[in-house]
Amino acid sequence: MKSQPTEKLQKVLARAGLGSRREMETWIQTGRIKVNQQVATLGDRVGTNDEIKVDGRKLAKATFTGQTQQIICYHKPSGEICTRNDPEGRNTIFKSLPPLTNGRWINIGRLDFNTSGLILLTNDGDLANRLMHPSSGMEREYAVRVLGEVNNEMLQRLRNGVELEDGKACFTDIQIAGGKGANHWYNVILTEGRKHEVRRLWESQGIKVSRLIRIRFGPIVLPKSLRAGQHIKLDNSSQQKLLRAIVIK
Repeated sequence: MKSQPTEKLQKVLARAGLGSRREMETWIQTGRIKVNQQVATLGDRVGTNDEIKVDGRKLAKATFTGQTQQIICYHKPSGEICTRNDPEGRNTIFKSLPPLTNGRWINIGRLDFNTSGLILLTNDGDLANRLMHPSSGMEREYAVRVLGEVNNEMLQRLRNGVELEDGKACFTDIQIAGGKGANHWYNVILTEGRKHEVRRLWESQGIKVSRLIRIRFGPIVLPKSLRAGQHIKLDNSSQQKLLRAIVIK
């Protein structure tokens, strides 16, 4: 039986975007890496049938298969949906994305029809699942314009947590971001992605959201130069920051 081709473990880890080969050697030496449930050692080689875990988290298979892992940042405009097809004929985010030679784009989370801002997409299903999983604790930051009088008691309740129909929820941070009259802007942060969560939290206090923009996902910030409907490929530095954020969590 023909044996599977293998590569040095630190090379595979570096290709996954977690750091340089030298850094990966240090991670191996400090016991952060397991191969097939065993603590790895320098000199280990791995192939497509091996399972690698970094701090207990499984590494994506695309790292082995030769598939080039791609991640893009898309500025979703209001009025687009995050599904591939819509019975109502509405525009979808996938119509604006570049074609892939192999595989397909997978959106990392969703934004509501009336919400605009940052969406990350990848061709790596394992990576998408890890980034979306609640255990990642990945921060989502939104700029939100609200209509109504907001007082300090409301803000404190939103920080402490309020009961919604699907359980308790809260903003981990709220910052006043300006505005005049009855319209005010706030920057809010969540660490989960429940449906309509930002809107429902404000509505629990009798406050209506009139505009909602996601401006950050984990360490990735929506570029100010990126117009609605446009996309850019994450550079190596940004991609490493995102991958490291999963491991650190």
